[in-house]
Amino acid sequence: MRADQDPIREAHRQWVSHDWADAADGMAMVTSVARVQQLLMERIDTVLRPLDLTFARYEVLRLLSFSRSGPMPMTRLGSLLQVHPTSVWAAKAVTADSVVSGDRFAIARAITGAEAGQLPDDVLSTLKSAAAARRTPVLGITGTGGSGKSSLTDELVRRFRVDQQDKLRIAVIAVDPTRRKGGGALLGDRIRANSLDGDRIFFRSLATRGAHEVPEHLSDVIDVIKAAGFDLVIVETPGIGQGDAAIVPYVDASLYVMTPEFGAASQLEKIDMLDFADTVAINKFERRGAMDAMRDVGRQLVRNREAFDQQPDQMPVFGTSAATFNDDGVTALYQHLRDDLASRGLPVTEGALTEVDVRHSSGIRQVVPTDRVRYLAEITEAVRGFHAQTERLAAAAGRVQRLEIVQGELVAADSETSGVDDLLESAHRDLPHEVTDQIEAWPAIVDSYSGEEQVVKVRDREIHTRLTRESLSGNQIPRVALPRFTDHGELVRFWRRENLPGYFPYTAGVFPFKRDGEDPARMFAGEGDPARTNRRFKILSQDGDATRLSTAFDSVTLYGRDPDLRPDIYGKVGTSGVSVATLDDMKVLYDGFDLVSPTTSVSMTINGPAPTVLAFFLNTAIDQQVARFVDQEGRQPSKAEHDELVAYAMANVRGTVQADILKEDQGQNTCLFSTEFSLRMMADIQEWFIQQQVRNFYSVSISGYHIAEAGANPISQLAFTLANGFTYVEAYLARGMDIDDFAPNLSFFFSNGMDPEYSVLGRVARRIWAITMKEKYGANERSQKLKYHVQTSGRSLHAQEMDFNDIRTTLQALIAIYDNAQSLHTNAYDEAVTTPTEESVRRALAIQLIINREWGLAMNENPLQGSFIIDELTDLVESAVLTEFDRINERGGVLGAMETGYQRGKIQDESMLYEHRKHDGTLPIIGVNTFVKPDSDASPVEIELARATEAEKDSQLRRVHQFQETHRDEAAKAIARLKDAAVAGDNVFAVLMDAARVCTLQQVTEAFFEVGGQYRRNV
Repeated sequence: MRADQDPIREAHRQWVSHDWADAADGMAMVTSVARVQQLLMERIDTVLRPLDLTFARYEVLRLLSFSRSGPMPMTRLGSLLQVHPTSVWAAKAVTADSVVSGDRFAIARAITGAEAGQLPDDVLSTLKSAAAARRTPVLGITGTGGSGKSSLTDELVRRFRVDQQDKLRIAVIAVDPTRRKGGGALLGDRIRANSLDGDRIFFRSLATRGAHEVPEHLSDVIDVIKAAGFDLVIVETPGIGQGDAAIVPYVDASLYVMTPEFGAASQLEKIDMLDFADTVAINKFERRGAMDAMRDVGRQLVRNREAFDQQPDQMPVFGTSAATFNDDGVTALYQHLRDDLASRGLPVTEGALTEVDVRHSSGIRQVVPTDRVRYLAEITEAVRGFHAQTERLAAAAGRVQRLEIVQGELVAADSETSGVDDLLESAHRDLPHEVTDQIEAWPAIVDSYSGEEQVVKVRDREIHTRLTRESLSGNQIPRVALPRFTDHGELVRFWRRENLPGYFPYTAGVFPFKRDGEDPARMFAGEGDPARTNRRFKILSQDGDATRLSTAFDSVTLYGRDPDLRPDIYGKVGTSGVSVATLDDMKVLYDGFDLVSPTTSVSMTINGPAPTVLAFFLNTAIDQQVARFVDQEGRQPSKAEHDELVAYAMANVRGTVQADILKEDQGQNTCLFSTEFSLRMMADIQEWFIQQQVRNFYSVSISGYHIAEAGANPISQLAFTLANGFTYVEAYLARGMDIDDFAPNLSFFFSNGMDPEYSVLGRVARRIWAITMKEKYGANERSQKLKYHVQTSGRSLHAQEMDFNDIRTTLQALIAIYDNAQSLHTNAYDEAVTTPTEESVRRALAIQLIINREWGLAMNENPLQGSFIIDELTDLVESAVLTEFDRINERGGVLGAMETGYQRGKIQDESMLYEHRKHDGTLPIIGVNTFVKPDSDASPVEIELARATEAEKDSQLRRVHQFQETHRDEAAKAIARLKDAAVAGDNVFAVLMDAARVCTLQQVTEAFFEVGGQYRRNV
């Protein structure tokens, strides 16, 4: 086709030139840009649809035809269109013999040909003959959209593999609908599947390509698979409506999957598949009303089958929870299907799975009990009720004060006071004595902050705190400035909404004063092998009074894997983080640091494999103490002495491990194990901490930072993070732990960006947490104190004019220090493009040091208090967070909202708004979309990217292989004990502490996959 005859090119030409006159393609003059784009898209579809394009190529051509501002330049579009599409099957046809021999590539190619209806007659005939000669049963799985068909299919495949010990060859065909308007298909079922590894399972996604429920040539595809010698074919269809049963003619046995929410029982009469399905699964059986649904479906099957001599509970209806690992309801369904398919030719042997005697899920244990799902609503009620009570108490205190003043003036004037006396007595009755006592004690508190130093006695020890710092001008700057209120009502409001640092509700800070001579700096580092990162840690901490280390791990470690030569692993070893796979690696990483020193604190940013990495770290702290004992005593410790060393290490080790699995699901992607198992492991860790009296190490860092980095605005960051924190509280309470035993081991991690709300993020978090802990959970003072780490926003770092990034980071650091964050990481300016260099990290650290040591207002420790705008923002943000709690509560709490993807969807929407406003300029970003450098189009300055060296990667491979070889026998026994503990319901972390001494990270990860299940991703 010549260019001047190509309707796509002509449409594109008119679109770019805005010449929308009637032309060869019939496009009429229009005024709407959206309409022109629609017409152009229709023209593209007209030309491309009849051509034999794969889904991927078709979508690429469609999507690349447009950019955010309109079509791509004609040169780029033309380069795509000049490649004339050809038949995918014709590009590399295969023979029938290669398919029959079981060659996986040939099978895949043949399916492509069959799907397109392009298999040659002789090839198709041969394959059909081969298929007819085999007795391969076909299981059809269909059901309503969102019923969990993909997850249930995956769980059934996993049970076939485990039960039959991988003796069966199984092919899974997953069908997704083709969108009628757009022409695309999601084909996302593979993402939900965790049981496809190895060569015993073949998986293929198909699009319906214009057909309603199943592809036009599905029978040919099934014949190809049968001819290839598979023992079982599973066909999963798209979500169907009430009247659809198109899968039935293609399969030997059919499974209909539904959920308990089908409405009134009369709706079952309209479901066509209930007339044809051999088996019915009511999935998501953990939901309310599931037992009633199972009863009603059973009754419907009795009527449909006219089996009036049987009871509803005898019908092949099973209650399943595919989202629950090792669910016995799924196992019951599997065993029923296995036996049914065996009667249809499936070659099964005696199963390895124990037979179950239930027909529905019986072991579902809710992380948050059903009677506690309203916990967020109760929290909003508690906080709002507390503030309402504040206003009542403030009014009462003000009334008492006013009447006392009137009474005093009447007495001074020698006038009658009886009427006022009665009113005053009534007012006193309305004012709780705790408030009266607080009012009377206030002058003494003011005096305690008025001298040169404050002396506090704690456990027979006097703590002297200097109250002022002297400026160069000779002024005494108070470390804590007190309000000058004289009105008792205003004082009551101040105490209950703000108060001084260190006093409930801790709005201004959880401690009365900052530590003298200790900066809050906690700098993030990790690159290459442990030795390289250890050197960076020493550089970062060389001038500090306290050693606060924050560890970044490479993606191999984050996903629980060992270094390996596999191409998808090797290139990532030690890149953008440190590689840690063994206890020996951890010892090298923190070599030279006293991990039990009161001035040493270690933070580890890791989530999915956090239990194993934490076990490495705690064993490192223990072994440091043992090594010190050996050096001092010249001998190994006895068992009693070793136990004392362990107890001392656990009582004194300081730091935190992130381990926040809820945040991973909502805003990041390093979930490894099923959510249920991950939450169980988190509770096991906390339970073990309580038993071992680990009081100075945080078992979880509940993170909003990564939620913000994924795109959330500050309100959503704070609301989601606090909601996650309260979910852990409810989960741990459900495990039988006491609130005051675990709440002090919870910490938080926030991002500070450029929005105004970030100025009060910590204040709002502390106030909501403190009020909730005290008013709702009855927790003690230590549990009421929310402690948090801040990292300046990585999202606000830009590759354009990178030097400007330090300015943004400085402002973000300033508000963190003003807000009394417990620790702070300041990003390096070049982190927009690479792991920071020594020079850029030094500059980033200097930002904090300059604020803390040079910036005059940093002499004061409550500079935000008393500001009208800070007060206003605090109330606005708190109100918005509580409103978000209400929204999450309406969706069944945090876990219920996660099931529907609420948090992810909201984060994506907010991210899109940010990107749109950044691109259209309504959100000014200096050096990016405004105040742009005149020569910004010039070649950018070359920046050397920080990467692990080949020597470091090879060293890590040798180290992990050597460790595996040295501990081969011990590791096998430890892994067996670990699995047994998980299956028996014991505390897995207690066993993991021993296993971590002899097992590598990946060995533990794979063991947990077997007993805890893999995370199943949502799309």
